Amino acid sequence: MLAGTSGWSYPTWRPGFYPAGLDPAEFLAFYAGRFPTVELNTTGYRLPAEEQFERWAALAPDGFEFAPKLPGNRLRSLDVFESRVRALGDRLGPVRVSLQSARDDGVIELLLGSLDPSLRLAFDLEHPSWNGVEERLAAAGAVRVNDLDTPAPFRYVRLREPPYDDVALRELAERVRGVAEPTYVYFRHEDEPTAPAYAQRLVDLLTAS
Repeated sequence: MLAGTSGWSYPTWRPGFYPAGLDPAEFLAFYAGRFPTVELNTTGYRLPAEEQFERWAALAPDGFEFAPKLPGNRLRSLDVFESRVRALGDRLGPVRVSLQSARDDGVIELLLGSLDPSLRLAFDLEHPSWNGVEERLAAAGAVRVNDLDTPAPFRYVRLREPPYDDVALRELAERVRGVAEPTYVYFRHEDEPTAPAYAQRLVDLLTAS
């Protein structure tokens, strides 16, 4: 299990998570020294230049993984997106494909057919009409976000409704403990540094057993 948060560049996390006075330019290195993965949501709004991905990768230690966001409504620039995120090298983790619209199997087939099969795709499908698509995704080596039941090569969990008390985190730890595949878990950012605290508590619960 790899636990982390949705983003890291939050000055309001000082001093609860980041040390007081820490330069924001040092946030990523500090974060990556404590967690093995992070969601890279900025790619869903504006795709940075290749050099920016290279800089992020250089600041993270071996084994660290970024999970970039691919907005499903930008289907004309899939090749550009893939070439840019590949600049992360071995620090490229799963790619979260965000689709907010109602079900359109053609979009899924286009994405699966256009992106390199070696990319680990996690489909974040918000509309309930997508229910039942999980087996098709699994057949392509992909997974639906928050699906821990359908056979798949990895799992991707996003926790969007804080706060989480210790009972909820223990229940999550039990669910994750029963999953054999690599599982990525990301907690939603809040102004206060609750997300890294939740992530660390989840790690502690799993390592204590």
